[in-house]
Amino acid sequence: MATPMELRCWGGDWDLPSVHFESLIVLAYGKFAGAKISAKPIDWTWMTITATVPELHFDGCTVIEPMKILNFLRKQGLNADYELTAKQGADTMAYIALLEEKLRPALLHTFWVDAENYANLTRPWFASHSPFPLNFFVPGRQASLALSRIMLTKGESPYCTITEVEGKIYSEAKECLNLLSHRLGTSQYFFGSTPTSLDAFVFGYIAPLHKAPLSSGQLQQHLKQLSNLCQFCNTILKNFFTENPPESPPAIQEPVDANLQKLTQLVNKESNLIEKMDDNLRSSPQHRPHRPQTRSKNSTPS
Repeated sequence: MATPMELRCWGGDWDLPSVHFESLIVLAYGKFAGAKISAKPIDWTWMTITATVPELHFDGCTVIEPMKILNFLRKQGLNADYELTAKQGADTMAYIALLEEKLRPALLHTFWVDAENYANLTRPWFASHSPFPLNFFVPGRQASLALSRIMLTKGESPYCTITEVEGKIYSEAKECLNLLSHRLGTSQYFFGSTPTSLDAFVFGYIAPLHKAPLSSGQLQQHLKQLSNLCQFCNTILKNFFTENPPESPPAIQEPVDANLQKLTQLVNKESNLIEKMDDNLRSSPQHRPHRPQTRSKNSTPS
């Protein structure tokens, strides 16, 4: 398909192409299926006041909602699930339903209802990415929608208040993450070595939880204990969303380039070791471990 599609979505941050769960799902699936999708971060304008992002535009058609967009892409011959068996297809639908029922409410609570996260991260981010005067309106409206959705789906008796519902939704979310971790196991993706729509949905839901600098993060702390899910997110980001990935050298230069790379690595390793020893001798509270290890010749010891 020569003509690129345009996906209107929320912009990215925290090393993610988008901070929005549903936008991430579509962006990931597009990468998996080989779709030529041009992401257009629109943030929040009067045209998106109904929260219809992600919104796919192609050849005069406009499609909203992740599942509808994925089905539209399949009709264009862009199918990341082409090699799945009937059972794997059924498993995909079951796991997506599980994510929607068990994990999504806790994610909405984490980002939009939790007072600390909302005040320190979510509200400032969305306000700064919304034009005046919507920056005063959008975060509060989204928080109200998140709370209403949680109470509508999880607020049955005896859980009648958000405080009572909170324990239930986080317990179910942790169980869901545990199940996903067990299902993934040591595999790179959920159905082997090739990512599918299930990988796109799982990535879309857990990547913001994995990457966001949350002030209050009991669910984030639980996710960090599931190292295979964290690695799963990092793998997708590295393989599909890294800008300017290194190109493979020409075959005729391979032996030379490989030897040169090994030599460079050895030299860098020795240089780093020497500089670390020097840093230890000159260590002070002002020296941060994560700073680049290149030092100026004119600098004086502290």
